[in-house]
Amino acid sequence: MVKLMKRKELEQHLQELDGFSKPKILLEQYETRAHIAACMLHTIESAYGDLCQKTVLDLGCGCSVLGVGSVLLGASYVLGVDIDEEALQISNSNINQLELNEVDLLHADVKIIPLLLGGNTKFDTVVMNPPFGTKHNKGLDSLFLEIGLQCLSDKGVLYSLHKSSTRDYFHRKAPSWKVEARVLAELRYDLPATYKFHNKTSVDIEVDFWRFEKKN
Repeated sequence: MVKLMKRKELEQHLQELDGFSKPKILLEQYETRAHIAACMLHTIESAYGDLCQKTVLDLGCGCSVLGVGSVLLGASYVLGVDIDEEALQISNSNINQLELNEVDLLHADVKIIPLLLGGNTKFDTVVMNPPFGTKHNKGLDSLFLEIGLQCLSDKGVLYSLHKSSTRDYFHRKAPSWKVEARVLAELRYDLPATYKFHNKTSVDIEVDFWRFEKKN
């Protein structure tokens, strides 16, 4: 049995990864902070055992903080998917920095992932920090969830972060997606000033950490 890495040690590793150099507003590119990623991933493994020796899809991987963290906690294979080539270049650098062989990267639009993967490629676990679905991307948070659920194996689980203001909506949608939906934690996402329209140095956004489990 592999000993679980301590959360603080995981966070330290994730803090060393490179983030976006020029984040794109239209893609709602915000870094998954090391502290939040470590808490999220450590809970996934320590409470549910959904990373070690599992195949993982990191949907909208950005700079691959969640994907890299999944491998550090024992994932057997991770596929990171993103529409932005520059983000994938940073991901590749982060993966090489830690000399990880368990991660592949795919440049693709989330909408066509099920088609690209085909019906036979399914994952034990999906992890993601999707766009919040604001500004020009209304509904994109829900689309990411629907696509992620399509990529799960029969007993697969999906973990995701969403604005707390959408909680009621996702609870209502869960039955139609045939999943058990549960908010594991309420977090405060410390969002630094990233774009020109941000007039504060940082802002706290209330975020829910969700677990969606397929019903058998």
